[in-house]
Amino acid sequence: MNKRELVLNTFHNEETERVPVGFWFHFAKNELEDVFEKPELLSINLEGHRKFYREFQPDFVKIMTDGFFAYPNEVFRKAASAAELKATKPIGEGHPWIRKQIEFAKTLTGEFGKEVLCFYNIFSPATLFKFLRTNAIADSGQKAGAANPQDRLLAGFIEEGSRDTDRGLAGAFAAVASDLAALAEGVITEGGADGIYYSVQDVADPGIDSAAQQAALAPGDHAVLEAANKAGGLNILHICGYAGHSNKLDHFVDYPAQVINWAACFEGIKLGEGKRLFGGRPVIGGFDNTREGILYSGSRKEIEEETGRLLSESGRVGVALGADCTLPRDIDYRRLEWVRQAARNA
Repeated sequence: MNKRELVLNTFHNEETERVPVGFWFHFAKNELEDVFEKPELLSINLEGHRKFYREFQPDFVKIMTDGFFAYPNEVFRKAASAAELKATKPIGEGHPWIRKQIEFAKTLTGEFGKEVLCFYNIFSPATLFKFLRTNAIADSGQKAGAANPQDRLLAGFIEEGSRDTDRGLAGAFAAVASDLAALAEGVITEGGADGIYYSVQDVADPGIDSAAQQAALAPGDHAVLEAANKAGGLNILHICGYAGHSNKLDHFVDYPAQVINWAACFEGIKLGEGKRLFGGRPVIGGFDNTREGILYSGSRKEIEEETGRLLSESGRVGVALGADCTLPRDIDYRRLEWVRQAARNA
């Protein structure tokens, strides 16, 4: 069984000769920088993928999009209220931000795609909003207690938009989602990706209303995933718990993705438990992605024992071992191989 067959069978909940592993990390020192302002980021990212592929020989590849985090929509970037955000329009499928990513995906799938499945990273509209607001000030006038000012700002927009009878805020996120849907379709049909890795987050504000949040954000997320499905993708939903960001997993149980990844360690929801929550769909994860976790700092014996423990809880069918989110850039690839070998022998 080659690696494409191995992962395809795993992601279709079929028995396999071993459990695959999937790990990833950012290749640029600052993934938030803009490739259109710093063109050298493209070659850094390409070479990072090539080095990782050459030295680790992964079972499948998540194509990292360092340099493309800055969605180039000035209204979306600068709107100071939900009322202003309503003016957001799509940038369009022919925009360089979309076309350059399709070519980027095509380059990497042309090199690796015959050997392994490749999944292209796409962030949700809400996550892109937060990336664009990294300089949002803490006294933005929104509720205190959010994980960061960006979440607080977004929570305030959603709260304001929930009072809007024409639901214009949802329309703003739908406009961004239409661009992401075009990107998803393009990287699959033109770029050679086998699917997308769609990254979502709740809004980390203790006072936000769940129903208002879902009404504003979920329709756009569904539209992106449905476009990826229509394009023939086998698609992964990543419920991002990076840097201690907590999510309510039940907000995402009806999202139309075929494979689920969440912060199993941080959220305290094990692989088997999450698999049941998501209706038996295949899952990825299990390991803590931080420097304090066993994968980064534990001994080989500890990593092997943790691998066995994870598989004992989750079973071996429809399971790929990975981490809560991206790993530290300086992790020793041998540690990832210890997981793969332990999974093979489990």
